[in-house]
Order: sequence, then C-alpha cells, then structure tokens
Amino acid sequence: MKRKIVNIDREKCNGCGLCVNACHEGAIELVNGKAQLIGDEYCDGLGDCLPECPVDAINIIERESKDYDEKLVVEKKKEKLNLKVDLPCGCPGTAARIINRVPKSKIHVSTSGENIGNISKLRQWPVQLKLINPKAAYLKNAELLVAADCTAYAYGNFHEDFIKDHIVLIGCPKLDDINYYEEKFTEIIKNNDLKSITVVRMEVPCCSGIVNAVKNSMLRSGIIVPYKEVIISTEGNIVER
Repeated sequence: MKRKIVNIDREKCNGCGLCVNACHEGAIELVNGKAQLIGDEYCDGLGDCLPECPVDAINIIERESKDYDEKLVVEKKKEKLNLKVDLPCGCPGTAARIINRVPKSKIHVSTSGENIGNISKLRQWPVQLKLINPKAAYLKNAELLVAADCTAYAYGNFHEDFIKDHIVLIGCPKLDDINYYEEKFTEIIKNNDLKSITVVRMEVPCCSGIVNAVKNSMLRSGIIVPYKEVIISTEGNIVER
C-alpha cells in the first residue's frame, strides 16, 4: 500500500542519534554511524523524529511500503529487553566489584624512590553502561559520573578532575542505542538514591544524546537528582561547566 513514511538522507546524516531516541517504535537505528530505517513495518509515519534532526536529514514522503505493524513493534521491544537482561551471561569481565584504592603514599613511589606517575581513581568495575547492573551495591548513594567515551582521551587530567570520588558509567551516544541508555538510567535512578549526576560530553553535536538520555530518565523516574554538565572541546579543554 502507499502511505506516509520516514525517509532518511544518509549523506546529510551526522550520526548524532537523536532521531533514534525520538522514535518510540524503534524504527531507526544507527548503522555504521548513520541513521537508518530498519523496516517499513516499524515506522508509523508520524514523524516524531523530524524535529530532533539538527541537519534536516529526515523528512516524510509518501511511497509504497508495508503496513505499520504495532504487534511487531511490541515484540521487538520485548526481544531487546530480554537481550539486555541476559547480556552479562556469567562472563568474569562483567562481574560487579568495588575497587579499594591503596593510599597514594604506599603506591606512588617505586622501590628505588622514583616517581611512577599518577594512579587510577576508578572505584568500580565494570564501567561500560551496557554492562552495569542497575542494582549493583556501588551505585547506592553514589556521586555518578556519566561520561561519553571520548572525553577521557581528550581531557588530560580526567581521573583527578572527574573520576575521583565518583562511580563511572561510560558510553557512546553516537554508536550505541539511546533508548537503551534511557531505560538503564531510569532503573539506576529509581533504585539507588543518587547524590548527584555529572555528565561529561564532547562538544560535537552527537554527544548531546547522552545528556538527553539522562535528563529524560529523571523525568521518566519522577526523581530529579542534582545535575551538572561539563563540555570538553576536541582540543581537550573545558568549554562549559
């Protein structure tokens, strides 16, 4: 049948992922860093994704396509949730643990008296958002640091200025599933009586997705946590805090 449906110009798309977050049906995913309609039957043609696109890469067209299938959309959402629950699958790398740091005076100097450099401030494992258990003990009453992957590489003193005294969650809002981020953040906020949330992101447009995910999660959970946002430039400087 001929009906209205989303059309994405991959040449214009900058891969920010905001449309992925805006599409409640899960009809859009990032494929090789670009937004893509995964199937006609997942798109209802209402265009909730249009206002979110910063580069005008999405429009509504009328063409021959499969009917919108609400049942298929519901099944896809259930399937994704099951995959997320089963993700850790007993792998030792996903086991939650708290890292107890030895005092700096006992580890910072080698046996010869030579300074061996700064030590890590990381307090828990894992750090990847996809691997975090929302009910992990280290999240209780935590000062939460939500960081876009690139920030720790761009900003030289990241451990001392941001990781110190925080529980760290990292992810890439351009390459990962923003809807999944919101679901995970919502569960974390609901279950852990957080003291604060600090989001550190890069200045590039695609990084705004991680900010939106955190803010939307607070609205979804009905719990507003003290919030701070820091923006890092691609040259490695703080441009806004």
